[in-house]
Amino acid sequence: MKLAIAQINCVVGDLKINAAKIGQYAAYARQEGATLMLTPELSLCGYPPEDLLLRPGFFNACRLALDELAAGIEGISVVVGHPYEENGQRYNAASLLQNGRVVATYCKHFLPNYGVFDEARYFVSGKKPLVFELSGIQFGINICEDVWNIDAAQNASQAGAQVLLVLNASPYAINKQAARQEVMRQRIQETGMAIIYANMVGGQDELVFDGGSFAMDRCGDLVHQQSVFEESLSYVSLSANAEPLGKVVKLPLMEESIYAALCMGLRDYIVKNGFKGVLLGMSGGVDSALTLAIAVDALGADKVHAVMMPSPYTAQISLDDAREMVGLLGVKYDELSIEPIFCSYMTTLKESFKGLAEDATEENIQARIRGNLLMALSNKHGSLVLTTGNKSEVGVGYATLYGDMAGGFSVLKDVSKMRVYALSRFRNTLGYVIPTRIITRAPSAELRPDQTDQDNLPAYDVLDAIMECYVEQNQSVEDIIAQGFLVDDVRRVVKLIQMSEYKRRQSVVGVRITERGFGKDWRYPITVRYEASF
Repeated sequence: MKLAIAQINCVVGDLKINAAKIGQYAAYARQEGATLMLTPELSLCGYPPEDLLLRPGFFNACRLALDELAAGIEGISVVVGHPYEENGQRYNAASLLQNGRVVATYCKHFLPNYGVFDEARYFVSGKKPLVFELSGIQFGINICEDVWNIDAAQNASQAGAQVLLVLNASPYAINKQAARQEVMRQRIQETGMAIIYANMVGGQDELVFDGGSFAMDRCGDLVHQQSVFEESLSYVSLSANAEPLGKVVKLPLMEESIYAALCMGLRDYIVKNGFKGVLLGMSGGVDSALTLAIAVDALGADKVHAVMMPSPYTAQISLDDAREMVGLLGVKYDELSIEPIFCSYMTTLKESFKGLAEDATEENIQARIRGNLLMALSNKHGSLVLTTGNKSEVGVGYATLYGDMAGGFSVLKDVSKMRVYALSRFRNTLGYVIPTRIITRAPSAELRPDQTDQDNLPAYDVLDAIMECYVEQNQSVEDIIAQGFLVDDVRRVVKLIQMSEYKRRQSVVGVRITERGFGKDWRYPITVRYEASF
């Protein structure tokens, strides 16, 4: 028999559009001779619906949409993910649609409640396996987290399943695909079932779903690999003894994969929320340059507006490099000097600042002037402001509230400074768009004479390594120091991370590419006196 995997991009809450897409894909699959089609987790409503799941009306709407979808399914069986309510209990479910009706429903057994997942807040756990027969083959169903535990898969196997169908909304993270496939091999070794793994694709707020659906035979060999970061319908053939066979496509390497995730995250945020385009402040530095390149690749040059806002401290090479880059990309570009506005501010504040030395106050004023100008352009033209700060800066608070933090979306929020450089070099392998000097010159905020980032921070390779240990790996200060880092550097970075929580809480949503970003999976108190780590 022929099985179809519908790797689709769903819009949270748009039940009509999602159902129509599933129905359309099912019609295509039927025309190609498929007997069964598998969709991702909660494909009917999109993932994650979050507190929509606390509204009874949402479950009622999902039930009606499922019944309407089922009524249009003929000549093919379809497994659809959806929210499900029964006897006052709410489940993350998957239903088998056949011959115009819902014939069986499976409820997810294991509900993830870590990282970006909050499923225990919304659902209760199912207990029963679901196995059904098609073309002489016995199919079981699991949903995402189920297969990261042995019990649900074993239950399906013990109920007679030969092939395990796994519906997933598994977010992208660096090297996540290898981890998924290793876990699937473990389940295969334990149960002897082949596995068909369908994953969602698309951006949803901070999350990016990379797709990459695949199939493994009963030996754990990869026999089918679908593309990543794009909607697609692929097919797997199943032999009489339930062994799958398909086509294996080559997956991108790390930098290409990260770049694609950032593009998809930005594109879907802009398109799904109906913004006309984006605008961003250019600085002549690498962060704004990479953000600009991603924006053009994701949306097209006609949807991107770059604004250079020089101050008295802006170097000529910054202007030259910004002008070169916007020329290479062909985007709309404006230069708005902030010097007259800055002078006006200083005149207004002269008496209030009398007798006080210049400090970060004057630097922050410049950043806030730029933020105000960008927001004014956003209001007038309907484009969303992209902030350009990276994870290293967000982590240690090297950013100005209501200044360079002002905006609606952060492309680089989970991208460390050293990775910014790596991605910039990668982008230039696709076509030269980021001037070499932007990548090679010392980073500077250019808010005072002869300023560099390392005036106030450790070298970025050191900073990033310490942050990865502390933020992403949850290591203690003592463990990090034991790896050979200087005591003062470690304590300084960790202290800055802790002191900057109030800023991060006010930062905009941005694409998540690691297993621990500064979004839903980072929940630290602002007001806290715990200092045992020092």
